[in-house]
Amino acid sequence: MAEAPAPMTTNPFAVLWRDIRTDRAAKVPWPPGETNFSLPRTRHFDRDPLGLLLAAYERYGPIFTLRIFHHNAVFMLGPAANHYILVSHAKNFLWREGHLRDLIPLLGDGLLTIDGAFHRTHRKLMLPAFHREQIAAATDTMRAEVDQALAELRPGEVADVYDWTRRVALRVALRALFGIDPDTARAGGLNAAAEFESALSFYARDYLWQIPRGPYTPFWKLMRSRKRLDVLIYGEIDRRLATGERGMDVLSLLLDAHDEEGNSLSRRHVRDEVMTLLFAGHDTTTSTVAFMFYELARNPGVLDDPGVNVDMILDETLRKYPPAYIGPRRAIESFEFNGVSVPGGAHVEYCSWASHHLPDVWDEPEAFRPERFTEENKAKLPLGAYVPFGGGSRTCIGMRFGQAEIGIIARAILARYRLELLPGHELHIRHAPTISPRDGLPMRVRAAAPAPVLSAAAPAAA
Repeated sequence: MAEAPAPMTTNPFAVLWRDIRTDRAAKVPWPPGETNFSLPRTRHFDRDPLGLLLAAYERYGPIFTLRIFHHNAVFMLGPAANHYILVSHAKNFLWREGHLRDLIPLLGDGLLTIDGAFHRTHRKLMLPAFHREQIAAATDTMRAEVDQALAELRPGEVADVYDWTRRVALRVALRALFGIDPDTARAGGLNAAAEFESALSFYARDYLWQIPRGPYTPFWKLMRSRKRLDVLIYGEIDRRLATGERGMDVLSLLLDAHDEEGNSLSRRHVRDEVMTLLFAGHDTTTSTVAFMFYELARNPGVLDDPGVNVDMILDETLRKYPPAYIGPRRAIESFEFNGVSVPGGAHVEYCSWASHHLPDVWDEPEAFRPERFTEENKAKLPLGAYVPFGGGSRTCIGMRFGQAEIGIIARAILARYRLELLPGHELHIRHAPTISPRDGLPMRVRAAAPAPVLSAAAPAAA
């Protein structure tokens, strides 16, 4: 087994000081931008990163520097920039050393927070669980959970679609990915969905509130939720190890996985991959379904268009609202892009959310237009223009699983209901760690005939 990464400090002051020293040690000029300290800019980035980045792109072009709180961050936007970071020069960028380090206190050393040979080994071990045949087998679990949850949606009543989908998606992740009975987990006193929500709320706090440590701070609450989730995950790991019980799930695969030398994953690293996939496997699905029905409510004519299907609606939702909206990296060596130099060690970020809203790439980027994603139109997109799942060797491992699950949820709802926005409702977006409706998504449920888009859609497991 490849060597595990060294533990990373969670001391916020040590992290801040390292960033400051790296900035000061830059041996080449920074890209043009705003490099002075500015608390208003930092708050602007926390509250409206899309607006800030699009304004900077218009002023500086596809590569620029913004000082966010204590350090410079280089942003690279647009198709060529995405391809550079994700594919052609991916080896010059680290994930663990960028701002994904902030997820380590919750997730540990899972696929999102590791690099190099250790990442390649883990990904290789986990890929069989996401093959087409495995996903097709998991769709029975998805349908069963969705059908059960649909009973909660009653015509004439108001439902929080975001909260409803979060509970469904977490149950699917627990059952399909890890063979854990969510009812047993809840009966044991743990509400896993609530604990995840509590833990993730830490990342939505203003940056200054993420620094304090000690009792009753946001960080303390994060670690409290982690401990409760660990009881569930380690309990299942230990039970499987003791009994030898296995199933058709990722957890079983991880427990039995060995590399070429016969080395297996440690108990802690099994836990870290489980936690990472539970996070990624339900949080992104939840946000995407919520944003999809928000846009369908605002654009009801989409459902009557015979040329549109659910897959196109999903693609357009992911264009406007890619859940993993920013890709934080750290450059290993200095490099040049678009004639502009970037220092080695710099924080470098691509942003799919901003790249998907560039008016010189997307016609009327604020409009919700699923017809952008006909096969003919997709073939015309520039390389790197559409990257909701990342790209290259680190394309989201659960992409097809998520697409299948979202498709099943969307088709099930559209076969029975229409969801309407409440009068005066305004969407406010939470930006960390993924984008999602900050205040949930309350919608009025109406009975309806199946939507025409259902008959034109591709099979869910494709």
